[in-house]
Amino acid sequence: MARLSYKIKDFDLHVRRSRTGLGLFTESEIPKGSCIIEYKGVPLTEKQEEESNSRYLFEINSRKTIDGAPRWNTARYINHSCRPNCEPNIYKGRIYIHARRKIKPGEELNYDYGINYFKQIFKGNCLCEKCKPSKPVKKAKADSARAAAARTRSKKVSAPKAKKKRA
Repeated sequence: MARLSYKIKDFDLHVRRSRTGLGLFTESEIPKGSCIIEYKGVPLTEKQEEESNSRYLFEINSRKTIDGAPRWNTARYINHSCRPNCEPNIYKGRIYIHARRKIKPGEELNYDYGINYFKQIFKGNCLCEKCKPSKPVKKAKADSARAAAARTRSKKVSAPKAKKKRA
């Protein structure tokens, strides 16, 4: 792979509603390998890291973790995907997000959060494009309601039998 550039280019990025809440979208085409944005945050001590309930912790190395929760960290809106179009890269103690492939205008930016985050926070329930159900949720509910109604109609409904008393 070609050597990565860590100079952030000026892309037209916007935070807006996505399938999983808020997401970061591009309004301009992003070429493969481009440095899109830096994931910024407040450095934490080990004690602060252990006590933190933040979902935006990013471990740079065994001694340094940052909390990307402040709203001025626009990169915090990049969501998880099992089939990501971006990837984080650590360079000189800073986190840069690069494009893994060409990203089209209107596309949501995403990267793989990793197995530990997935197990602890998502509890194994992924909502990314790759993992979403093939049927829309509303249609699936309607289909299951129709199937249940059909099963009810096809069953013979009979009154409960009375118990016979023995003399």
